[in-house]
Amino acid sequence: MPSPILPPDETLHVLVPSRAIGSAIEAVSPRVRAHRIDAGDGPPEGEAALAQMWVPRAGGVPDGDFLEALPRLKLVQLLSAGAELFVDRLPDGVLLCNARGAHTPSTAEWAVTATLAVLRGIPFFVREQEAGRWTFGTHSSLVGARVLLVGAGDIAQAIGRMMAGFDVELTYVGRSAREGVHSTAELPELLPQADVVIVIVPVTPETTGMVDAGFLAAMKDGALLVNAARGVVVDTGALLAELSSGRLRAALDVTDPEPLPAGHPLWSAPGLLLTPHVGGAVPETNARAAAAVVAQVTRLLAGEPPADVVDRY
Repeated sequence: MPSPILPPDETLHVLVPSRAIGSAIEAVSPRVRAHRIDAGDGPPEGEAALAQMWVPRAGGVPDGDFLEALPRLKLVQLLSAGAELFVDRLPDGVLLCNARGAHTPSTAEWAVTATLAVLRGIPFFVREQEAGRWTFGTHSSLVGARVLLVGAGDIAQAIGRMMAGFDVELTYVGRSAREGVHSTAELPELLPQADVVIVIVPVTPETTGMVDAGFLAAMKDGALLVNAARGVVVDTGALLAELSSGRLRAALDVTDPEPLPAGHPLWSAPGLLLTPHVGGAVPETNARAAAAVVAQVTRLLAGEPPADVVDRY
């Protein structure tokens, strides 16, 4: 069956953010023409304006003039799993696809690393090392802990697999209940039991601000909140109140606002491990994201429907 994106034998024009991705997709077939362009360069011209597919640079946001210059555009292929910057900003008939799986191993690894670091007191010991102090301390352990994963998708499942070796008690929470997954409606009963709460959900109207004062108040004293999702999922003011009181601890790879401005109280909040949105930032991530683009192009040339369409926001 012909692809809804590309009729048989037609050349596929693709806007790409790098020469590496352009070379990779042109190697798939002589029917592919890559055009290196950035949305910040202004509207595409010439053959680039014939593009049926656009691969934005990570963090790129669609511009009205840019999109209007692409009358044949049918698909936007992201290099990230998160798609919130593009939802409801594309013309009718243009599909939005993410790079599902490209950031999964590294983001899951960050979540496990951050959890271990906070529980075992690594930030404290690093500060003592910098001060030249040999300070003994006993901290908590991940082994046998109750871990609540708010999110049950690809990354959450990878976190669960990585943590399984620590004999943790894993509980998954998703939008709706299914086998092995609780629903978000059950959070009030689940939160007080968890030693560690890891948030890894997409940004939607339902998840924006979901970790609010009530959510945090339901967590037990001394529990750890780990946010590997997006900053807007957590109410920053409510979290600061809990951290300042010393009742909860947190590890954040994302913040609201982001980037975190100088002087913001999160910089000096007690009990907080903070990293600058680097969860997916390992060399292998770029290769996996490029592979997702190549796979998508291959599907379109074969007349197959696109993969990883973002349709549930």
